[in-house]
Amino acid sequence: MTTEQMLEKIAQTKVVPVVVFNSIEEVMPKMNALVKGGLPCAEITFRTECAAEAIKMTVENFPEMLVGAGTVINKNQCEQAIVAGAKFIVSPGFSAEVADCCAEHNMLYLPGIVTPTEAMAAIAKGLTTLKFFPASNYGGLKTIKAICAAFPYIKIMPTGGITAENVLEYLACDKIIACGGSWMMKGTPAEIEAKTREVVELVKNA
Repeated sequence: MTTEQMLEKIAQTKVVPVVVFNSIEEVMPKMNALVKGGLPCAEITFRTECAAEAIKMTVENFPEMLVGAGTVINKNQCEQAIVAGAKFIVSPGFSAEVADCCAEHNMLYLPGIVTPTEAMAAIAKGLTTLKFFPASNYGGLKTIKAICAAFPYIKIMPTGGITAENVLEYLACDKIIACGGSWMMKGTPAEIEAKTREVVELVKNA
């Protein structure tokens, strides 16, 4: 799948669940809940030691899922994620070495930015679809619109503080490709499935 096709698929998904696994035993129940809920997509974060193994297990058991690696902050983590089978890479900030690693592997990279300077650093690496994180702490949609006014060719995936209450407001902006969020991942597998169904129905016509 090309970078353009990957971005199109993310845009169609509209919401990218941000998933943290504290143990490998959580993988199958939570990923199954997302799939059954109708949202076969996940950004599995590198905040815990089992992240690479969790990505590998998800890719192997849920081939229909769009699986990315999140909170990737250096080249080593990026390489681990790629080997594990991640389809895209997300960072909380911009990393030149991660950008270079993704370019070498023809991998979609969504670096985090909150300022025009960071946006310029990403653009200099040929990146025009960027994560805005943490969105709610840095002015949310108002700041996103201001940054995009300076760089009208960029697209944004806001993450951080996105909820069922404000996701439609973000998605209504033509600069937003999709929203990242973790609110649907809280609770039991049954609760995750139910919240995921609600998310899918909520954003269906966004």
